[in-house]
Amino acid sequence: MTALGKLIRTTTFKLTLVYLTVFALFAVFLLGYFAWNTQRLITQQITETVDAEITGLSEQYRQGGIRRLVIVVEARARRPGSSLYLVTAFTGEALVGNVGSLAPGVLDRTGWTETLYRRQDESEGAEHQALVRVFQLPGGFRLLVGRDLEERERLQKIVLDAGRWSIALVVVLGLAGGLFVTRRVLRRVDAMTETTRTIMAGDLGGRLAIAGTGDELDRLASNLNAMLERIEGLMHGLKQVTDNIAHDLKTPLTRLRNRCEATLRNARSEADYRAALEATIEESDGLIRTFNALLMIARAESGQAREDMTEFDAAEIVRDVGELYEPLADEKGLALKI
Repeated sequence: MTALGKLIRTTTFKLTLVYLTVFALFAVFLLGYFAWNTQRLITQQITETVDAEITGLSEQYRQGGIRRLVIVVEARARRPGSSLYLVTAFTGEALVGNVGSLAPGVLDRTGWTETLYRRQDESEGAEHQALVRVFQLPGGFRLLVGRDLEERERLQKIVLDAGRWSIALVVVLGLAGGLFVTRRVLRRVDAMTETTRTIMAGDLGGRLAIAGTGDELDRLASNLNAMLERIEGLMHGLKQVTDNIAHDLKTPLTRLRNRCEATLRNARSEADYRAALEATIEESDGLIRTFNALLMIARAESGQAREDMTEFDAAEIVRDVGELYEPLADEKGLALKI
């Protein structure tokens, strides 16, 4: 397996991918909401501005009639910018404005509409998107006021592009950071694995390295080291028990074997064989008692016999021992004090 494949298979890298996926989804949702809210605010600003203009132009029409309205609209239509104006007669004929053509049916209904249009100086070419309001004036005249949406679309595109690049940059940096963190964690895990292999090979004195950061790997290494200390102690205890058993049983077994050989060489009657068998049984019972005592000592030293232990008064036992050996001490001229 390649080094990169080993990194990708680690839990740390998988968690990094999950986190980045959740973050990317949340960022896309947030970006969509921000773009939608930007469009809504710009549209609201356009509608408020257009409503104010229509109110002012309606007042111009009320005060000076169609002639005054035409003069005002003509002056405004000449200004550069995204503002759109159009005044039509009751016959639908355009009287003044900077709008050359509109989508069919736009002037037939009053209110707000998003439509395609061309300016007067654009006879052909791509059409533009606009948000317009058509207002019915007395006398059958119609007033159209609107704004070109190119600026809104451009701003929205800037927001979306910036968001996309930001998300892509964060994902790339997140992946790089995930690989870096995973490599560091994997390096420590590999070191722990190598140490455990050494221990499995027979080196019970090996211990896992602790970085001192206090993280979960340090806590795991500390617990494993404590477990290894315990195992090493048990193994030393087992070796000591084995040595003790071999040492304590060697002499009785040798004596038992010699007695059996002597019986085979010298015994002649049934009574001799019976006596030899009884001595052998007695010697075997002694061996069993010795073996059980050694096992009990081993269990006590390893802590396995704790559930069978009970509390006792050691002082009372010491006093009993003192009373037992006090006469012997007096005979030898010694003073025994408890």
